[in-house]
Amino acid sequence: MTDPSAEHDAAVTDRAILTGSAYNTGRHLSARQSIYQWQTPRYDLPGIVVEQLRGTRGTVVDVGCGNGKFIERLRRDRPEMRLLGLDVALGILAGVPRPVAVADAAQLPLASTSVDGALALHMLYHVEDIPTAIKELARVVKPGGVVIASTNSARDKAELDHLWERAAGDVLGVDKGPARISLSARFSLERASGLLGAAFDKVETIALPGTIAVRSPEPVIAHMKSYRAWADQQAVPFEETVERAREIVSEHIARNGAFEIGCLGGMLVGTR
Repeated sequence: MTDPSAEHDAAVTDRAILTGSAYNTGRHLSARQSIYQWQTPRYDLPGIVVEQLRGTRGTVVDVGCGNGKFIERLRRDRPEMRLLGLDVALGILAGVPRPVAVADAAQLPLASTSVDGALALHMLYHVEDIPTAIKELARVVKPGGVVIASTNSARDKAELDHLWERAAGDVLGVDKGPARISLSARFSLERASGLLGAAFDKVETIALPGTIAVRSPEPVIAHMKSYRAWADQQAVPFEETVERAREIVSEHIARNGAFEIGCLGGMLVGTR
């Protein structure tokens, strides 16, 4: 019998999917990020990173830098800092401020104790061997240095999970469709502290709860469509399910004025 969790983990870490479609450009990542425009309270995530690095001087590497929004903020607020962006997907690095390089988080092309800080923001769940990647972060950071990771809770955006299952069920003609893929499940906020604690002397968790309230279905639909790279793993007709979700959200907004989504993300700060 096929193990659904094993299939899920294989899809989330599949290098061909990550580099070829999920992050071959910054489009899908930007779509997922954009839904937070409607969150209350609003969190300035790059600003939180800047604050956590207030005592850090020298070089900071952003591992899995994605579209580079954290590097851009650090370049603006900490122009004296030396920054390096690394990502496994070449395509997404196109607009990231240089220097950048293609690199695997589980085998960083950096000397031991060569950087003063490292970022691993919403990316460790994509690494096949998470403990090895965490050891690599600890290896390259100097004693006294800081590593900042981020992820979401297993309870994050539960309303979107329920929406997907209902829409998929309607399309398939069953009461409840298959669960949508969860990117952060392998490195959820509940598990992250323990995983990081194996390599760092101290791990502080900064929880960032909030509520997203949208008055149009479009932000929700854009977020759902950003998972298109994993459509084959979601075991449903993807476009039809997304369109059914649009109808459900539109009907909900018409009745209630808004569609609300509970969020729980967080940052973890590890020190050696």
